[in-house]
Amino acid sequence: MKIVSYNIRKALGTDRRRDPARILSVLNGIGADVALLQEADLRLGPRPTALPRFLISQETDYQIADLAVNDVSIGWHGNAVLLRKGLVCKRSKRLALPGLEPRGAVLVEVGGMTLVGTHLGLMRRYRLLQMTKIRDYLRGCEPTALIAGDFNEWSDVRGYEPWENVFTLCLPGRSYHARRPVAALDGLAHGAGLAVDAMGVETGHLARLASDHLPIWAQMRRRDAA
Repeated sequence: MKIVSYNIRKALGTDRRRDPARILSVLNGIGADVALLQEADLRLGPRPTALPRFLISQETDYQIADLAVNDVSIGWHGNAVLLRKGLVCKRSKRLALPGLEPRGAVLVEVGGMTLVGTHLGLMRRYRLLQMTKIRDYLRGCEPTALIAGDFNEWSDVRGYEPWENVFTLCLPGRSYHARRPVAALDGLAHGAGLAVDAMGVETGHLARLASDHLPIWAQMRRRDAA
């Protein structure tokens, strides 16, 4: 199963144009089975989606996981999940996270995996609390769990302590800033029952324009399915 994680910055590109169709074109080019999105909804009021539902239906082969709390959003605290049509989502859940600023995560069970998409806080103190909370939510299903998102951690060697003994951290490459990537802010962490066959960062011209983050992707499989 190919997974993509993408902070779409509310579809606001590095050229200062808000273009949801461009985001969807980037996703179509990657061809993932599941897309875990951050900043998919606007921040104010009822948090309307930055990716219109009709456009997702019209321009892609994705369906929206049932995570929103109203009809104008597609996610929870900006986190949303798109699933390739035909994939069955056995469970979806909104996860509240602690922090100085409102944060959350979303969970879906699909393809024998438990996938969590998240956008962690700007301060390490709160990121560590949020990682601990996600680990607690996943208790009992750690082996086949995958966490992906914008982890907001500038260090490649520190800041992931709550996950160290449970999950394997993978940072596919530098993903921020999209025009000149200097930091691997976007990553994934997976349990012992999953394997990564390939992973990378989408660095094409369109991706460098569409958001200030580049999307990361990973080809995942269950070890018992090898």
